[in-house]
Amino acid sequence: MSVPQPAVVSAPAGVSVPASPDPVETERALARVACPVGRVRQHERLMAVAGPPLHRAAAAILRHAAGSDPLRPGKPVARLSVEASHVTRQLGQLEKDGYVRRVPDPEDRRVRLAEAGPAAADRMREVSLRSMRVAPADRSPEDLRLLSGLFPRTVGDFEARAEAGLEP
Repeated sequence: MSVPQPAVVSAPAGVSVPASPDPVETERALARVACPVGRVRQHERLMAVAGPPLHRAAAAILRHAAGSDPLRPGKPVARLSVEASHVTRQLGQLEKDGYVRRVPDPEDRRVRLAEAGPAAADRMREVSLRSMRVAPADRSPEDLRLLSGLFPRTVGDFEARAEAGLEP
């Protein structure tokens, strides 16, 4: 049985991109991106180069904290689709290691980056950016502009649904 090829639609800058009214191809592509990024081996390489010996979840939480200071503990729970106790445990370890600190708040216990946090998050981001610069290096500037606009919006849509607690 042959697989239907996606239709081509016009993108904002006049660039043609594959599209389909059926989200199967989009889901497959996102899964193909997510799997290598989240693998243990990839995390081990990141930690070997970036420096801080962090658990995978702790590294993700630290990067979230670096991007949204101060961070509510519930935000990574929704975004990472993990249990609150897991985030609490990782935040405790990050705090103990000097990467984050709790901020007194009457409603919740937000966290901010502590002294070691910004440098560790920056090192992880720089290592990750190296592959982001190399992997699509042969793409046209138009493709790169389109990707840099669509990908964050798409991820934001998924994060918003997760944070709102919406079921698929």
